[in-house]
Amino acid sequence: MAVPVVNVTINFSTGPAFAQAMIIGSGVFGTNVFADSAGVIVDVSDQVDNIQLNRGRNAISDTFQPGTLSLRIVDLNGDFNPQNTTGPYYGLLNPMRKISITATYGSTTYPLFAGYILGYNTATPKNVGEVTYTTITAIDGLRLLYNAQITTVSGTSAGQLSGARIGNLLDQVSWPTSQRSIDAGQTTMQADPGTARTTLTACQTVSTSEYGAFYMDASGNAVFKDRLTATKSVNGTAVVFNDNGTGISYYNALWLLNDAQIFNKAFITATGLATQTAVNAASVTKYFTHGYTQSDLLMQDTATALDYARAYVASRAETTVRCDAITLDLYTNNYTTGTIAALDLDFFDPVTITTTQPAAVGTSTLTKTLQVFGVQHSITVNSWKTTFTTLEPIIDGFIVGSSLYGIFDTSVLSY
Repeated sequence: MAVPVVNVTINFSTGPAFAQAMIIGSGVFGTNVFADSAGVIVDVSDQVDNIQLNRGRNAISDTFQPGTLSLRIVDLNGDFNPQNTTGPYYGLLNPMRKISITATYGSTTYPLFAGYILGYNTATPKNVGEVTYTTITAIDGLRLLYNAQITTVSGTSAGQLSGARIGNLLDQVSWPTSQRSIDAGQTTMQADPGTARTTLTACQTVSTSEYGAFYMDASGNAVFKDRLTATKSVNGTAVVFNDNGTGISYYNALWLLNDAQIFNKAFITATGLATQTAVNAASVTKYFTHGYTQSDLLMQDTATALDYARAYVASRAETTVRCDAITLDLYTNNYTTGTIAALDLDFFDPVTITTTQPAAVGTSTLTKTLQVFGVQHSITVNSWKTTFTTLEPIIDGFIVGSSLYGIFDTSVLSY
């Protein structure tokens, strides 16, 4: 049974860039970053016995949360003792150093996590022998943007597309240009308000005004998807999971039918403009009021804000059964397709999941096509389980006026 090979590297250099330094006269353009000395990058893969990582989107707030990592190192030599003057990392064990997790399967290496070390927690259990466990906790780059306070931002004039605005915000805090994947955007912004806030808050305000998404990917890149790109993802070819042998098998699937995703009344307010409201009266009658409010957004006109409100309510006025999470066991025999899916699937990728239900006479099934919005890996020496949390698409693609928003039935909406 072939399982992926985990690779864990720690980069003890300062700064947010994960690439090795490029000293003048050496290095590769597009791969290395300019610096006056090489960073100390070490591979600790053979010392790791437990990895827990989690990346994903909060379904209620519609924002992506910082990805987190907990990694345990079996330290036989005191390498991770910060007071060990003869240790290989003496003087280097500081918070906010970079850590990367990848997995190699076949001839392909997949990124799993890239972030910044929060701390090193050391424990020496009794009756274990001559061994110390050091648990490294880390968080992705959203934490750095959360810590970075900004006010006035250069170049942020009215009429700027959302993607360019995100770029200006990242420039303001010197986020590496090599670690960005930024869509152009579909919505023009008002001038930046210049108020005191975190860079993360500013980026999320632009993303919400666009009805898009902002997050860090598994390679440590700041990603901004506008609503056009997010919608295209819905139309991609879904990876098929099925417990009857016709698709990729899985370890477990959790199905839900609840009201957590119902929103039938939306209030959208751009700075300095009148609040725009959309209501689905039939949904209110059926489920009671489930309100959604966004204020201090930056779209330039009320028409765009109204489209946002209408699209949001149209996408969420009803609820159906959905697969909330699906877990894959990579230690299943002959699991090549499942292993590749576990390592390759990421945010916005479509999946179709089917579960066969037992019945006294005949059978019934639960089936749904959704998007991946959360990735968790739980890895030990003898096990590897990957869990994808799934949700309805952020937006169902269709044309509203001149903008790409959600498909909706105007007969059931009021404004």
